[in-house]
Amino acid sequence: MKKIYYLQTCDTCKKIMKLISLNDFEFQEIKTQSITSRQLEEMRELSGSYKSLFSRRAKKYTAMGLKNEVLKEVDFKQLILSDYTFLKRPVIIFDEQIFIGSDKKNLERIKENIT
Repeated sequence: MKKIYYLQTCDTCKKIMKLISLNDFEFQEIKTQSITSRQLEEMRELSGSYKSLFSRRAKKYTAMGLKNEVLKEVDFKQLILSDYTFLKRPVIIFDEQIFIGSDKKNLERIKENIT
């Protein structure tokens, strides 16, 4: 499977997508096409947790006071399904590997594994 979950208005997503050959990838713009529970479960199976898929950078994270909460896996799942901004992006699935977000370590993994 080759799939990218991204946000069309996100400059970071665009920048990362330019690093790789996009041939044969399926694209899902998460604002216009919501992530399903099944898709999120597939991502969790590859990543190991919902927490790894969760973005603490989302404005709603602060606005909802979540910074002061102790969140569990079920909370991360519900939040991601409730609002696209809680998904760390982009999420790239390449065969049986998953690449989440834009941190430096992840960018290096993308460069090494997807060309």
